[in-house]
Amino acid sequence: LCVIRFYAVFIKNVSVELNPGLTPPSVLPPGVGLVHVRGLGLNDTLHFVLCNAGAPALLVVHTNSTQSAVQVDWPVFINRSSSGSLRVEPQSSVQYSSALVFTRVWEYDDVNNTADPQQTAESSFYPPYELQNFLWTLNVSANQSDLTVTLCGGEKTESFLNGSLCLQFSAFESEGRDEAWPSLRHNANSSQLHVWLDGVTPRGNDSRFALEFRAALGVTIHSCHDSVTERKIKPLVSQWVSSPVNSSGVVGYNLWKPVAYRKPQPVFEDATPCKHSQLVSVNRIPQSGLVQAYFTDDPHTYGLNISFGIDKDPVFYSDSKYISWTLLVGMGEPPADSFSTLIIIIITVGLGTPLAIIIVGGVFVWIRKRMSHSSVYEPIN
Repeated sequence: LCVIRFYAVFIKNVSVELNPGLTPPSVLPPGVGLVHVRGLGLNDTLHFVLCNAGAPALLVVHTNSTQSAVQVDWPVFINRSSSGSLRVEPQSSVQYSSALVFTRVWEYDDVNNTADPQQTAESSFYPPYELQNFLWTLNVSANQSDLTVTLCGGEKTESFLNGSLCLQFSAFESEGRDEAWPSLRHNANSSQLHVWLDGVTPRGNDSRFALEFRAALGVTIHSCHDSVTERKIKPLVSQWVSSPVNSSGVVGYNLWKPVAYRKPQPVFEDATPCKHSQLVSVNRIPQSGLVQAYFTDDPHTYGLNISFGIDKDPVFYSDSKYISWTLLVGMGEPPADSFSTLIIIIITVGLGTPLAIIIVGGVFVWIRKRMSHSSVYEPIN
């Protein structure tokens, strides 16, 4: 029996532009930027737009055209006077759109060492850091093998005097796996967001942090289906799935492994679990200039918190002053994760060596028995 399996390979030509179409006298506020990353396929285009006007947000728009383009009415966008100042034209080509917005960083005094903000008294929470009020710096790095956009920001407070919150966006032309842990597998229809909190002075010795973000979906919802579901697709992998009911059948996702790291170049001992709260529907759209500019109608908005640490964990944020977390954002079929080559080698060596010893030992015992039988004199009748 011969079984042949065919796998769809998505390849896109990725390009990037900063503040497309912005010309004087229109000027963005200091530190604010809009980055458009365009993934051109054979018969479709995937647009990623990252912007830090207000709360930082990533907009994902998929079209069935290779000629679709992002257009910005900059005077209206800068003044945030009305919606519709950012469009993807032709609008009839848009098959799917969603936005992920990072809204707050929560800090709480984990005096009972539960690492669970849902079970923590409200009085143990410090005032949250509102990301819409942060001051940001933006850096775009593009070469033949990598395209990244990095946002780093903070408040003018003592806590962020020597620290920052950073979001690093990466786009991909084809399937692969990130070298850095957690080594998420990606394809050309996905992007990666790496988030880290570095050098921030905690407001308590037992402080832990949680990240709040929201998803805005510009889809038509069928009455008998939720627009967003939560499911497990692999062991230790969590995923949001947004399920628009339309003729294209396009599905978007946000995917991550429930693990965070306490050092920038971590080893295994630097890993710590992370967990998410229940997915909740939110009535108000987030305070993001990008979301307010793109969605002409109020999008379906959902909220989630990601918290870091585990029950009875002796290590708090103050011990390392660093925590990082990574997720994938994309559309279509999520990239199928599998064992890396290194893990396959480890498993092969780990299982193969004992098996080889058992086989060699068995052969040796068999030979010794044969030799002992052959050396015994047989009785003569």
